[in-house]
Amino acid sequence: MIKINKKCCFLFVLLITLDVHPQSAFNWPNGAKAAVSLSYDDSLNSQLDNAIPALNHFGFKASFYLTLSSPAFTSRRLEWQAIAVAGHELGNHTIHHACRGSLAGREWVDAKNDLDNKTVDTLINEVIQANEILNKLDGENIRTFTVPCLDHLAGGKDYVEKIAQLFIGIKAKEGSVASNMKAIKVKNIAVIGPVNISGDELIAYVKNAKAQGTMVNLTFHGIGGDYLSISNEAHQQLLQYLADNKSIYWVDTFRNISKYLIEHNE
Repeated sequence: MIKINKKCCFLFVLLITLDVHPQSAFNWPNGAKAAVSLSYDDSLNSQLDNAIPALNHFGFKASFYLTLSSPAFTSRRLEWQAIAVAGHELGNHTIHHACRGSLAGREWVDAKNDLDNKTVDTLINEVIQANEILNKLDGENIRTFTVPCLDHLAGGKDYVEKIAQLFIGIKAKEGSVASNMKAIKVKNIAVIGPVNISGDELIAYVKNAKAQGTMVNLTFHGIGGDYLSISNEAHQQLLQYLADNKSIYWVDTFRNISKYLIEHNE
Protein backbone atom coordinates (compact mmCIF):
# COMPACT_ATOMS: atom_id res chain seq x y z
CA MET A 1 0.00 0.00 0.00
CA ILE A 2 1.27 3.46 -0.91
CA LYS A 3 1.05 5.92 1.96
CA ILE A 4 0.04 9.44 0.94
CA ASN A 5 1.69 12.31 2.77
CA LYS A 6 -1.20 14.73 3.24
CA LYS A 7 1.12 17.71 3.81
CA CYS A 8 2.98 17.12 0.52
CA CYS A 9 -0.30 16.56 -1.31
CA PHE A 10 -1.65 19.87 0.02
CA LEU A 11 1.49 21.73 -1.10
CA PHE A 12 1.29 20.17 -4.58
CA VAL A 13 -2.34 21.24 -4.99
CA LEU A 14 -1.44 24.72 -3.74
CA LEU A 15 1.36 25.07 -6.30
CA ILE A 16 -0.97 24.10 -9.12
CA THR A 17 -3.63 26.50 -7.88
CA LEU A 18 -1.13 29.37 -7.76
CA ASP A 19 0.38 28.36 -11.11
CA VAL A 20 3.81 28.06 -9.48
CA HIS A 21 6.03 25.38 -10.96
CA PRO A 22 9.69 24.56 -10.74
CA GLN A 23 11.58 26.04 -13.69
CA SER A 24 11.72 23.52 -16.52
CA ALA A 25 14.83 23.16 -18.65
CA PHE A 26 14.85 25.21 -21.84
CA ASN A 27 15.03 23.06 -24.97
CA TRP A 28 18.22 24.11 -26.73
CA PRO A 29 18.96 22.46 -30.12
CA ASN A 30 20.07 18.83 -30.16
CA GLY A 31 19.64 18.43 -26.43
CA ALA A 32 22.34 20.98 -25.52
CA LYS A 33 22.37 22.25 -21.95
CA ALA A 34 23.38 25.82 -22.79
CA ALA A 35 24.06 28.18 -25.69
CA VAL A 36 27.40 29.91 -26.24
CA SER A 37 27.74 33.08 -28.28
CA LEU A 38 31.33 33.95 -29.17
CA SER A 39 31.59 37.54 -30.38
CA TYR A 40 34.49 39.75 -31.44
CA ASP A 41 34.24 43.55 -31.52
CA ASP A 42 35.88 46.42 -33.40
CA SER A 43 37.24 44.83 -36.63
CA LEU A 44 40.71 43.98 -35.30
CA ASN A 45 43.61 42.44 -37.20
CA SER A 46 44.20 39.82 -34.52
CA GLN A 47 40.67 38.53 -35.05
CA LEU A 48 41.36 37.75 -38.69
CA ASP A 49 44.89 36.53 -38.00
CA ASN A 50 44.29 34.50 -34.84
CA ALA A 51 40.63 34.06 -33.92
CA ILE A 52 39.31 33.01 -37.33
CA PRO A 53 41.86 30.22 -37.94
CA ALA A 54 41.20 28.83 -34.46
CA LEU A 55 37.41 28.96 -34.87
CA ASN A 56 37.60 27.37 -38.31
CA HIS A 57 39.83 24.59 -37.00
CA PHE A 58 37.08 23.52 -34.59
CA GLY A 59 34.21 24.28 -36.95
CA PHE A 60 32.65 26.98 -34.76
CA LYS A 61 30.73 29.96 -36.14
CA ALA A 62 31.05 33.29 -34.36
CA SER A 63 29.84 36.89 -34.63
CA PHE A 64 32.14 39.75 -35.62
CA TYR A 65 30.88 43.24 -34.83
CA LEU A 66 32.57 45.48 -37.35
CA THR A 67 33.54 49.11 -36.87
CA LEU A 68 33.51 50.18 -40.49
CA SER A 69 35.96 53.08 -40.18
CA SER A 70 38.60 50.79 -38.68
CA PRO A 71 41.76 50.49 -40.82
CA ALA A 72 41.57 46.72 -40.28
CA PHE A 73 38.18 46.77 -41.95
CA THR A 74 38.91 49.15 -44.82
CA SER A 75 42.22 47.49 -45.72
CA ARG A 76 40.99 43.89 -45.32
CA ARG A 77 37.41 44.21 -46.48
CA LEU A 78 37.55 41.14 -48.73
CA GLU A 79 38.79 38.99 -45.85
CA TRP A 80 35.81 40.04 -43.75
CA GLN A 81 33.57 39.20 -46.67
CA ALA A 82 35.20 35.79 -46.92
CA ILE A 83 34.46 34.91 -43.31
CA ALA A 84 30.80 35.74 -43.94
CA VAL A 85 30.80 33.37 -46.91
CA ALA A 86 32.26 30.74 -44.55
CA GLY A 87 29.28 31.12 -42.19
CA HIS A 88 30.45 33.63 -39.61
CA GLU A 89 28.19 36.57 -38.79
CA LEU A 90 29.02 40.17 -39.65
CA GLY A 91 27.34 42.32 -37.02
CA ASN A 92 26.78 46.07 -36.88
CA HIS A 93 29.05 48.01 -34.51
CA THR A 94 28.43 51.38 -36.23
CA ILE A 95 30.85 53.15 -38.56
CA HIS A 96 32.77 55.37 -36.14
CA HIS A 97 32.35 53.60 -32.75
CA ALA A 98 31.34 56.76 -30.89
CA CYS A 99 31.44 56.59 -27.08
CA ARG A 100 30.67 58.99 -24.24
CA GLY A 101 33.73 61.09 -23.43
CA SER A 102 32.26 62.41 -20.19
CA LEU A 103 32.48 59.05 -18.41
CA ALA A 104 35.41 58.08 -16.20
CA GLY A 105 38.42 56.71 -18.06
CA ARG A 106 37.28 58.04 -21.43
CA GLU A 107 40.14 60.46 -22.06
CA TRP A 108 40.79 58.59 -25.31
CA VAL A 109 37.47 59.63 -26.86
CA ASP A 110 37.99 62.20 -29.61
CA ALA A 111 35.72 65.24 -29.38
CA LYS A 112 34.51 64.62 -32.94
CA ASN A 113 33.48 61.10 -31.97
CA ASP A 114 31.96 61.86 -28.58
CA LEU A 115 28.41 60.55 -28.12
CA ASP A 116 27.71 63.40 -25.74
CA ASN A 117 28.08 65.75 -28.73
CA LYS A 118 26.04 63.70 -31.22
CA THR A 119 22.31 63.55 -31.84
CA VAL A 120 20.05 60.53 -31.94
CA ASP A 121 19.29 61.21 -35.61
CA THR A 122 23.01 61.19 -36.41
CA LEU A 123 23.41 57.76 -34.82
CA ILE A 124 20.30 56.37 -36.49
CA ASN A 125 21.62 57.43 -39.90
CA GLU A 126 25.05 55.97 -39.16
CA VAL A 127 23.59 52.63 -38.08
CA ILE A 128 21.39 52.43 -41.18
CA GLN A 129 24.36 53.24 -43.40
CA ALA A 130 26.43 50.56 -41.67
CA ASN A 131 23.69 48.01 -42.33
CA GLU A 132 23.72 48.94 -46.01
CA ILE A 133 27.50 48.53 -46.25
CA LEU A 134 27.36 45.16 -44.50
CA ASN A 135 24.54 44.00 -46.76
CA LYS A 136 26.78 44.58 -49.77
CA LEU A 137 29.35 42.27 -48.18
CA ASP A 138 27.18 39.38 -47.03
CA GLY A 139 23.75 39.86 -48.64
CA GLU A 140 22.07 39.50 -45.24
CA ASN A 141 19.01 41.50 -44.23
CA ILE A 142 18.67 40.01 -40.75
CA ARG A 143 21.36 41.44 -38.49
CA THR A 144 22.36 41.94 -34.87
CA PHE A 145 24.00 44.88 -33.13
CA THR A 146 26.46 45.40 -30.31
CA VAL A 147 26.33 48.83 -28.67
CA PRO A 148 29.79 50.49 -28.80
CA CYS A 149 31.14 50.91 -25.26
CA LEU A 150 27.63 49.80 -24.19
CA ASP A 151 26.74 53.53 -24.17
CA HIS A 152 23.10 54.14 -25.02
CA LEU A 153 22.90 57.93 -24.84
CA ALA A 154 23.60 60.29 -27.73
CA GLY A 155 23.33 63.92 -26.68
CA GLY A 156 21.67 62.72 -23.50
CA LYS A 157 18.96 60.70 -25.27
CA ASP A 158 18.69 56.94 -25.82
CA TYR A 159 19.49 56.09 -29.43
CA VAL A 160 19.50 52.32 -28.94
CA GLU A 161 15.76 52.14 -28.34
CA LYS A 162 15.27 54.02 -31.63
CA ILE A 163 17.25 51.50 -33.69
CA ALA A 164 15.92 48.36 -31.99
CA GLN A 165 13.49 47.60 -34.83
CA LEU A 166 16.43 47.32 -37.26
CA PHE A 167 17.88 44.26 -35.53
CA ILE A 168 16.86 40.79 -34.47
CA GLY A 169 19.12 40.92 -31.42
CA ILE A 170 21.16 43.51 -29.53
CA LYS A 171 24.05 43.02 -27.13
CA ALA A 172 23.32 46.02 -24.97
CA LYS A 173 24.80 45.86 -21.48
CA GLU A 174 27.51 44.44 -19.28
CA GLY A 175 26.45 41.53 -17.14
CA SER A 176 26.96 37.90 -16.31
CA VAL A 177 25.46 34.53 -17.17
CA ALA A 178 21.67 34.67 -16.95
CA SER A 179 20.32 32.76 -13.96
CA ASN A 180 17.12 31.82 -15.81
CA MET A 181 15.64 32.09 -19.28
CA LYS A 182 13.14 34.78 -18.26
CA ALA A 183 16.11 37.11 -17.72
CA ILE A 184 17.13 36.81 -21.38
CA LYS A 185 15.72 39.44 -23.74
CA VAL A 186 17.21 39.26 -27.23
CA LYS A 187 17.30 43.03 -27.70
CA ASN A 188 18.85 43.69 -24.29
CA ILE A 189 21.46 40.97 -23.93
CA ALA A 190 24.10 41.17 -21.21
CA VAL A 191 27.66 40.43 -22.26
CA ILE A 192 30.88 39.45 -20.54
CA GLY A 193 34.01 41.13 -21.89
CA PRO A 194 37.00 38.95 -20.96
CA VAL A 195 40.36 40.76 -20.74
CA ASN A 196 43.66 39.14 -19.80
CA ILE A 197 42.13 36.06 -18.21
CA SER A 198 42.99 32.40 -18.44
CA GLY A 199 41.38 29.60 -20.37
CA ASP A 200 40.17 28.07 -17.13
CA GLU A 201 38.37 31.31 -16.26
CA LEU A 202 36.73 31.38 -19.68
CA ILE A 203 35.64 27.77 -19.30
CA ALA A 204 34.14 28.61 -15.89
CA TYR A 205 31.74 31.02 -17.62
CA VAL A 206 30.41 28.36 -19.97
CA LYS A 207 30.16 25.83 -17.16
CA ASN A 208 28.05 28.33 -15.26
CA ALA A 209 25.75 28.66 -18.28
CA LYS A 210 25.35 24.88 -18.30
CA ALA A 211 24.54 24.86 -14.59
CA GLN A 212 21.86 27.51 -15.14
CA GLY A 213 20.60 25.98 -18.39
CA THR A 214 20.80 29.37 -20.11
CA MET A 215 23.45 31.01 -22.30
CA VAL A 216 26.73 32.87 -22.09
CA ASN A 217 27.67 35.85 -24.28
CA LEU A 218 31.43 36.33 -24.46
CA THR A 219 32.53 39.49 -26.27
CA PHE A 220 36.23 39.57 -27.10
CA HIS A 221 38.44 42.24 -28.60
CA GLY A 222 42.05 41.36 -29.26
CA ILE A 223 43.08 37.70 -29.53
CA GLY A 224 46.81 37.39 -28.98
CA GLY A 225 47.30 41.06 -29.87
CA ASP A 226 45.67 44.49 -30.30
CA TYR A 227 43.92 45.71 -27.11
CA LEU A 228 41.59 44.48 -24.35
CA SER A 229 43.04 41.13 -25.31
CA ILE A 230 43.24 37.57 -24.15
CA SER A 231 46.06 35.25 -25.15
CA ASN A 232 45.92 32.82 -28.05
CA GLU A 233 46.46 30.06 -25.50
CA ALA A 234 43.42 31.02 -23.41
CA HIS A 235 41.27 31.33 -26.52
CA GLN A 236 42.46 27.96 -27.79
CA GLN A 237 41.80 26.29 -24.43
CA LEU A 238 38.21 27.57 -24.44
CA LEU A 239 37.57 26.35 -27.98
CA GLN A 240 39.11 22.96 -27.22
CA TYR A 241 36.82 22.56 -24.21
CA LEU A 242 33.76 23.47 -26.27
CA ALA A 243 34.84 21.06 -29.00
CA ASP A 244 35.26 18.28 -26.45
CA ASN A 245 31.74 18.94 -25.14
CA LYS A 246 29.72 19.60 -28.27
CA SER A 247 26.79 17.59 -26.93
CA ILE A 248 26.52 19.99 -23.97
CA TYR A 249 27.07 23.39 -25.58
CA TRP A 250 25.39 24.86 -28.63
CA VAL A 251 27.95 27.26 -30.12
CA ASP A 252 26.56 29.48 -32.86
CA THR A 253 26.30 33.02 -34.15
CA PHE A 254 24.29 35.49 -32.12
CA ARG A 255 21.98 35.90 -35.13
CA ASN A 256 21.11 32.20 -35.13
CA ILE A 257 20.73 32.10 -31.35
CA SER A 258 18.47 35.17 -31.48
CA LYS A 259 16.30 33.55 -34.16
CA TYR A 260 15.97 30.42 -32.04
CA LEU A 261 15.06 32.38 -28.90
CA ILE A 262 12.40 34.36 -30.75
CA GLU A 263 10.94 31.22 -32.31
CA HIS A 264 10.77 29.65 -28.88
CA ASN A 265 9.45 32.79 -27.14
CA GLU A 266 12.85 33.61 -25.62
